[in-house]
Amino acid sequence: MSFLNQLKTQAHALRSQQNATQLSAEARVAQTEAACQTMATYLADLAQQLNVITPPAPAFTLDGRTPWPAMKMADFRCDVRQKRLRGVDVVDYIGMGWRVLPQAGPPVKAAVSVNFPPELERVEARLALGHLKHERLEQRHPETNKLLAIRFEYTTELLGSLRITPDHDQSCFAFRISNATGFEVHTTQLPVVEINPDVLDELARLLVAQPSRFLR
Repeated sequence: MSFLNQLKTQAHALRSQQNATQLSAEARVAQTEAACQTMATYLADLAQQLNVITPPAPAFTLDGRTPWPAMKMADFRCDVRQKRLRGVDVVDYIGMGWRVLPQAGPPVKAAVSVNFPPELERVEARLALGHLKHERLEQRHPETNKLLAIRFEYTTELLGSLRITPDHDQSCFAFRISNATGFEVHTTQLPVVEINPDVLDELARLLVAQPSRFLR
C-alpha cells in the first residue's frame, strides 16, 4: 500500500470516529431536550392545579423561636429559558417560582432580635434566601451606646423556587429547590434516563412539603 493510501485509510478511520462521536453527542442533546419538554409540560400543568388548590406551606421561622402564622403557597409560575449550544437552540434552564403568604389575610409585620454572630448569620441567610422585605436596625444601650442586638423587622411573605439545569453533554439534570420545606435549599442530580412520571410526582410532593422520595 502506497503512503498516500495509508494516509487515506487513516483519514477515513478518523472521519468515521468523528462522525460517530458527533452522532452520539447529537443523540444525547436530543434525549436531554425531550426530557426538558416532558418536565416543562408537567410543571406548567402542576402550576395550574396548585394555583387553584393553594396548598398549605410548612412552618417558617427566622430565628427558630418566633413562629410565622399559618402560611400557604400561591401564584405558581413557570419559565423556560434557552441558550445556543453548538449552533442549536437548547434549554438553558427550567424554572418554577411561587409566593408563600399567610393563609388568612395579607402579610403582616413581624420582628426578631439577635445578638450572637451564629444566630445573626442564620437569620440574614434566611432573609436572603426568601427574598424577604425587611429592615435591619441596631439596638444600643442609651448611655454607653454599646450594641445590644440587631433587630430585623420584616413582612411575612417570601418566595420559593425550583430551578432545573440540564447538562446536554452528560445527559443529566441539576435540581435546586428553595423554601419548599422551610428556609432550606435542596439540591440533587438525576440522569436523563430517570426522568419519568413517577419521579416528577415525587418532585411535586416535595414542592408542596409532602413526604417525598425525590431527594437522593
